[in-house]
Formats: sequence, C-alpha cells, structure tokens
Amino acid sequence: MKDKLATAIKVVISVALIAWVFHRVNLAEVGQMLISAKIVYLLLALVLYLGAISLNAVKWQVLLRAQGVRVPLRVLLAYTFVGVFFNNFLPANVGGDVMRGYGLSRYTTRVADAAVSVIVDRIVGLIAYMGAAVLAAIAVVNVIGQGGELRLVEYMAFLSLAVIAGGFGMLLSRRLRALVGRLFQRQWLAPLAPTYTRISEAFGAYRFRYGAIALALLIALVGLMLTNLVNWLLAESVGGGIPLLYICLFNPLIALVLLVPISIGGIGVNQNVYPFFFGLLGIPKGLSLTVSLLMQAIIIVSSLPGGVLWWRLRAADAVTTSSVTPEQAS
Repeated sequence: MKDKLATAIKVVISVALIAWVFHRVNLAEVGQMLISAKIVYLLLALVLYLGAISLNAVKWQVLLRAQGVRVPLRVLLAYTFVGVFFNNFLPANVGGDVMRGYGLSRYTTRVADAAVSVIVDRIVGLIAYMGAAVLAAIAVVNVIGQGGELRLVEYMAFLSLAVIAGGFGMLLSRRLRALVGRLFQRQWLAPLAPTYTRISEAFGAYRFRYGAIALALLIALVGLMLTNLVNWLLAESVGGGIPLLYICLFNPLIALVLLVPISIGGIGVNQNVYPFFFGLLGIPKGLSLTVSLLMQAIIIVSSLPGGVLWWRLRAADAVTTSSVTPEQAS
C-alpha cells in the first residue's frame, strides 16, 4: 500500500509539473516546432543515444573486471537496456540501477560484487559528468564572461563534484570502512556483519585499481559527449539556437537533478529544468521545452529494447523453472 501511495504521489507531481511548465509557454509555438522537427536529426540523435547507452555497458564491464568478475558484454548490454527501460517507470533515474543489480546478481554468485559494481558505476559516471560541468562552467563564466546567476551554477558544479568525489574516496577508504565495521560488532547488528564484510571487500577491490577507474571515467566522458550531441541535434532539428557549449554545461546538471526521486522517470522534472537552466542564458522557454520533450521521446524509444529483453529474460526463466522436476527441486 505504501509503494502504491508513493507511486501515486509521484504521478501527481509529474502531472502538476507538466501543467505548470505548459502554463508558462506558448503551446502553439511548441507544437509547431515539434511538428516541424527534422526527422534526419531525430534519427541521428536516437542512434547516438543508443550508442551512449551501449558505452555504459562497456564502462560497467571495465569496473566488474577490476573486481575480477567476468561477464560477457552481451549480458551487460541486456541488463543495461533493461535498466534504461525501468528508469522510465520507477522513481528518478536510479530505479534502473536496482534492476541492473538484480539481473546481474542472478548471473553471478558474487552478489555483493554485483551490487557494488552498479553503485561504483553510477558514482564514476556522476564524477565524469560533474567534472565536465566544471570545465564547461569555467569556460562560460570566466572565458566567455557570462557571469551573474551562472556564477552560482559554477559553484553548484564545483560543490557537486567535491561531494561526489569525496564520498567515493570515503567508500574506498580502508580505515573508514573498518571504523564502520566496528558498529557491526554490537549484538543487534552482528547478524548483518557478514553482509557488511562482503560489501566492504567489494568496495576495497577498487582501492588501487586506478587504471580501471580512469578508463571508466574516460568512457563515461565519451558517453556524456554523445548525450550532449543528442541534445544539440534535437535543438538543431527545430531550428537551432542552443550553443553546444551551453549544453555541455547544463546537460550534466540536468542529469544530476533528475536523480531526485520526486517523479516517475523524471517526467515533469525534465520539462522544468530545461527551461530553467537554459533560461539563465536567455534561451527561449518554448525552445528549451521543445528540446526536453524531444529528449523525453528519445529516452522512451531507446528504452523499448530493454522492455523486450526483460520480457524474453522472464520467459526464459519461466521455461527453466518449469523444466525442473520435483526430484531436481528437492
């Protein structure tokens, strides 16, 4: 009942946010831009976005190998697309991570390593995103000279990078993990001590794997650049007007905001943050909203293969379960 209530609240929030942003723009203008969008640009944007999703699977494989976990790329691609599919139906953009971890835990017996790899994969991606946002903010604010409210955006990017990178460093700290481990020596936490030990060791596996983490960061940056180009192509499909540098600044920050679990699949939040951020640079709200709607469509269409893969995986599991005889089950 609580889950259903929480979901209902998030649906209401999504609808309310959509109504709010639609009330503040010329819907006829937005509709005209959507109708006139160039199909070639949209198709190219879709291809690039599918490429960005595939790169996430490659990044995940790099981080798994750093733990000594060997999983074929095709399997990780399948679970990655399943995660993207569920991102559209579960709160924020972290619901898909749960499905990725769950799927991988069924493929390998190293459950703790599988779960931690998903967390580290998300953190590495955020570090790459915020690092790119910091560089773009420096260029926009200090080189081009766009000050004012953008100075606050620059500080936001710096602070986000410091918090995320600092938190990751704390997770890798052997001393800190040992200090937390002492809490599990208490009687009421003792049953959870073995689980904590496995999770702690899984994080510890990354402690000196600088090469793997650096490679994962590089892959994340390439994926980010592809999503930047996707947004730029969507803007160009309706006549342009959003410089790529501005997209490089705001796209990572938009991704960070979308992690806040207040809506379903980021719907509503997505349509509000685009006009907010790009409005700081004088980009018309109608254009920003149009790009956000096109981006939402790209996200949904690109997630459809994940739905098909999830259905096939469930069907395969059902066949496997039904083929087990009572004697085998016992």
